[in-house]
Amino acid sequence: RVIKEADEHQKLHQERTILFIDEIHRFNKAQQDALLPSVEHGIITLIGATTENPSFEVISALLSRCKVFVFQKISPEQMRRVIESALQDKERGLGNESIHMEEAVMQELIIQADGDARTALNALELAVRSASKSRSGAIRLTIVHVRSALQRSHFLYDKGGEEHYNIISALHKSMRGSDADAAIYWLGRMLEAGEDPLYVARRLIRFASEDVGMADPQALVQAVSAYQACHFIGMPECNVILAQVVVYLSEAPKSNALYIAYGEVQEDVRRLPNEPVPLHIRNAPTDLMKNLGYGKGYVYPPSAKGPIKQTYLPEALKNRHYWKKK
Repeated sequence: RVIKEADEHQKLHQERTILFIDEIHRFNKAQQDALLPSVEHGIITLIGATTENPSFEVISALLSRCKVFVFQKISPEQMRRVIESALQDKERGLGNESIHMEEAVMQELIIQADGDARTALNALELAVRSASKSRSGAIRLTIVHVRSALQRSHFLYDKGGEEHYNIISALHKSMRGSDADAAIYWLGRMLEAGEDPLYVARRLIRFASEDVGMADPQALVQAVSAYQACHFIGMPECNVILAQVVVYLSEAPKSNALYIAYGEVQEDVRRLPNEPVPLHIRNAPTDLMKNLGYGKGYVYPPSAKGPIKQTYLPEALKNRHYWKKK
């Protein structure tokens, strides 16, 4: 309806219509596709707001026709000005009340609001309403009032959004960089925000082979044991188990030789023809297969006397070396 009206308005007045869509990430792919023709033909000037990463939530065709502006959370200094303004404003704020807030309480509110002015203002108003007045009518806000008003069980962590991937990336890179302190911190950010501990444990299992590998084969044993332990006891008791493995992996020697080796195999499998298995290492369960040469010339290593020269790769790949010890 809006686009139809915008089209008619443009024809009559030669003016574009500005269409603002809040939380545009809630539009599915088909709905976003429907906006494309009117955007391309200049019928509407689209402004979309989203709290998610548009790279993930806005279709590429629409995103390529837009300019992206990133809004950062406000700084502690800016947050202080917002709170002070609310305390002083007599028309829209709390300026008509006699409110006393010590610096420690101000700092607590600034930190807990985490760059969200709406959170800070809502908490401030609720804290003032819940605090008792003295005989003179003054209100003395304490850290207890602020914490009670915030009831901070939310963290900047969306298990399905960008911050999820940002933090798991931070955990991986911290362990890869052998920084156990940073690794435990990012682990805590995930677990305290309600992340599934089994998800974290699965990522640690992958890390144990991808980034530690044969430099310390026990890393995989530790990671798998942690997964099992988390499955047995769950949160919050399994947090220290994951912390143990995170520290172990952080301090373990690193090697990506396995990761590189398998990557080279993947490339060859995709790029090259499907090479036949050499006849001498094929099983020969039937007489026909034996007559065709299956298993012919195979030397059984445990029974061999001394070193044996026997190839296992296809003929076309016999000189390939995937596993490179470091």
